[in-house]
This record gives sequence, C-alpha cells and structure tokens, in this order.
Amino acid sequence: MKKSILWAIALIFNFQFSIFTSAQAQRHLGGDISLLPSYEEKGTKFYDLDGKKRPALDIFKRAGWDMMRVRLFVDPQNAPQSNKDEGVCQDLAYVLKLSKQIKKAGFKLMLDFHYSDTWADPGKQFTPKRWLRENMGVSERDYVGALIDSVYTYTTNVLKAFNAAGVTPDMIQTGNEITFGTLWPTARVLPSDDAGWTVFSGVLKAAGKACREQCPKAEIIIHTEHAQDWEATQAYYQRIDKFGVPYDVIGLSYYPMWHGTIPHLAMVVDSLAAEFKKPVMLVECAAYYSHENDPWEVGKDHSGDYYQPTPAAHTQFAHDLVAEMLKHPCVTGIFWWFPEENASGSEVTKGWLNRGLFDNKTGRALPALRELQKYVK
Repeated sequence: MKKSILWAIALIFNFQFSIFTSAQAQRHLGGDISLLPSYEEKGTKFYDLDGKKRPALDIFKRAGWDMMRVRLFVDPQNAPQSNKDEGVCQDLAYVLKLSKQIKKAGFKLMLDFHYSDTWADPGKQFTPKRWLRENMGVSERDYVGALIDSVYTYTTNVLKAFNAAGVTPDMIQTGNEITFGTLWPTARVLPSDDAGWTVFSGVLKAAGKACREQCPKAEIIIHTEHAQDWEATQAYYQRIDKFGVPYDVIGLSYYPMWHGTIPHLAMVVDSLAAEFKKPVMLVECAAYYSHENDPWEVGKDHSGDYYQPTPAAHTQFAHDLVAEMLKHPCVTGIFWWFPEENASGSEVTKGWLNRGLFDNKTGRALPALRELQKYVK
C-alpha cells in the first residue's frame, strides 16, 4: 500500500479516533527502569539537570513521569552469562521489590512479561527451560496444550503475587516484541501467514485470561517492534483480531536506527489507530548519544542515519519525537528504554549502551530528559 493511501486512511479515520482519545485517554510518560535496583545496590549516584544529587525516581518524578515499566523473566538464573552481564536478572522477587519502590514513589506500573529466561525480542524468543517438552514430561501430542496451560498458570501465579504485595499492575504486556511470536519454535509465526497462529493466539489468550481474572482493571498491551514495515505490522494486528486475541493497547518499539524516520512512525501510528480503533503507545524508544565502550557498535558514526550518536542529536531526537507524537491523539504514552543506565559508579553491566538519560561518565541527567517532559506539560 502506497504511503499516500495510508495517509488518506489516517486522515479519514483519525478525527473520529481523536474524539475518543481526547475524551478519555491520559498521556503517560515513563521508562523501563528494570536495572535501577542493581545500580542503587552498587551505590551509583544520580544527578539532575542542575547537577544536584537525587534518587533516580525523584529525578523522573520531577520530570513529569507517571508510569514505570518493569520486565520479568521466568527463570533468569538460566540465562547465558553474557545476557546476565547485560542486565538479565529480573526474577519475581526482584521485580516485586522494585514494583513496591515504584508504587511507593507514586508511579503507575507497567509489567512486561518476557515469557523466556532471557531477552525476548525479534531475534530470539527462547522457551523457558522449565517449559521445554523434555522437562515437562509430556508427549509431543500433548505438548502444545501443556505449554498453553503453563503460560496461564504462571501468569496467574505471578499476578496473584503482585496483588498480594499491593502492587497490582496498571498495564500488562503479554510478551515482549512478539511480531514473530513467542516460545520458539512452538509458537513462532510470521505476521503475514496464518501458519502457527492457532498456537500463538492460544498462548496470548491464556495470558490475557489470567490478566483479566487477576487484574481486571489493568490494560493489556500487545507489543511489536516492526514499525518500519507497515504491511507486516498491519497484517500482524489483523491476525490478532482474526484469531480473537483480546487486548486494549497497541504497543510499539521505536528506535530511529532500526525503525525509520519519525514521519514514517507518525503514518504507522495513525494507520493503526484508524484500522484497529486502539490507542497506541511507544513502550520502548531511545537513541544513542555515544558509542563509547559499546561492544556492539563498530564505529563512532554507526547507526546514525537519522540521528548521529552525539548528545546534541540525542536531545534533538527526544524533541522531534515528542513534538510529532503530540500531534497524534491516538498516541497515549512514550516510554524510554533503559533510562537509568549510569556507569559513573561501580560496574553493573559489561560495556555501555549509551542510550539512557544519564551521562555514563558523570551520572548527570542529559538534556533529552527535559525534552521528554514536554509530552505531559
């Protein structure tokens, strides 16, 4: 479908959707702060934009943030050491403790289920060790049913624990970046092919059923990461509807180095809202301000097609993103990924990503934090 047609569809339908969203949707600003306790345990110091030392949550609160996202792995002790070195450690006990801290500080909570022992993303959706067929003791014929039942039971038990701790999530992601399914290879899919969708949708329905039962007021997010490809993204959510998966919010990842320009993103979010009549959230976004001590980047200008890896471009990205998303009432949230990265103290991760909101050398908040605040001012 040509871009001009997409824009026309968005313009025709977005007016009606804007009436809906302006009447009842609140804009949320926040970030995935899943590694914050690890920094705090190391005594890492955080400084605000004026250079004053403050707790990180206080800095975010003063910057207008109202919701925090936390990831949860099934058994992260089973993750490869290289992933642990990147920050994979969030088991149930860790996440409950952090969620209490978040709620006590006055934030709402978004819980992000990674149905895996390690990172779940478009390149890997590994089935947790405890759910592998050889460890479940079931026949091949009975495995799919047992796997879906395990997702339901696990999700139920996790949410019961959250309720008992007094930290009921306000939003729940039933999977992380799941354009190509989850629990590979059993529930792996393509967005444009019905093959495998009966199993995959069964997993999502089981997770959603547990959410509705245990946290009936929480909104369910279906999170994908292929915003650069409108046809794939459209086909995916068409199949979500076709296979009867209940959800409330379309969640997108948006990183300019992988997902194209901000004008393209604007076209995608309007087109999604027009066709599927759901609010859209950027549940992950970020850009580079440096490639220093980054083992994954090969050169100082790599991944800089739209925004160079400099503090100035990092700030400009936040400015441009907020300015554009404010034009689209269908977008009801912006969440920065790993804003708490701060290597100025003791080592927490092996290597730096340099996509957070604190300078890795000084621990001082970066100017992009000020630009993000404009989303809720």
